[in-house]
Amino acid sequence: MKIGVVGLGLIGGSIFKCAQQKYDVAGVSRSVKGVEGVSEDYAALKDCHIVFVCTPMNKTLEVLDKLEGILDENTIVTDVCSLKEFVSKKNYKFKFIPSHPMAGTEHSGWEHSFPELFEGATWAVTLKDDTHLEDFAVLKSVINDLGAKTILTTPREHDRAVAMISHAPMLVAQALCKNIENNELAQKLASSGFRDTTRLALSNVEMANDMIVMNGENIKDVINGINGSIDELLEGDYKEEAQKIKEFREELYCV
Repeated sequence: MKIGVVGLGLIGGSIFKCAQQKYDVAGVSRSVKGVEGVSEDYAALKDCHIVFVCTPMNKTLEVLDKLEGILDENTIVTDVCSLKEFVSKKNYKFKFIPSHPMAGTEHSGWEHSFPELFEGATWAVTLKDDTHLEDFAVLKSVINDLGAKTILTTPREHDRAVAMISHAPMLVAQALCKNIENNELAQKLASSGFRDTTRLALSNVEMANDMIVMNGENIKDVINGINGSIDELLEGDYKEEAQKIKEFREELYCV
């Protein structure tokens, strides 16, 4: 089996490096030079069985359209966008199965990619009406080989969920940083707790902008929910509620 990867940033680069350990891999990138198996020519993907599109969200639809003129109808294509509704609306001549690996770091780019990125990660897959289960099984097998486990969901449910666990937390982290811009003492006192809480503020700016612009309504709903939860904590029995949250988090992460 031959795997193709378009876009070799943190996610695409990590897929490329990990897949090389088990498969023949072709990468397409304009920025990564001098790496064996990587070129700028999309024609390198012609004989691939599966192609991962790992470009920024604002370029993904353009890349999928370009691939339609290159790949045949038997090629399985997936994307790694953190939003699924916008990319699921069009049908292509190839076998398109939208997906999203729940993995990453605060860094970006090929130089920060590494083959173990997906070890133990969850990889969301949103099947389309025309998806054949045998094609999903092939994709699932490759995702498993990358170290991740698949979970099936719908595009709408996915986009609401990632607003809760990824997009809104990133926005809150940025807001926390913005909130101390004019407080010199707070800046001097900020230590490991604040650093860890605001790690998501280091997210790739282009990716962050796509999240906010394209998933804004879901994010607003989540922020309203967070505000409601804060009110409940402040107005209720805080110690009791904090203990419940502590236990919930411990159970969530099997601490």
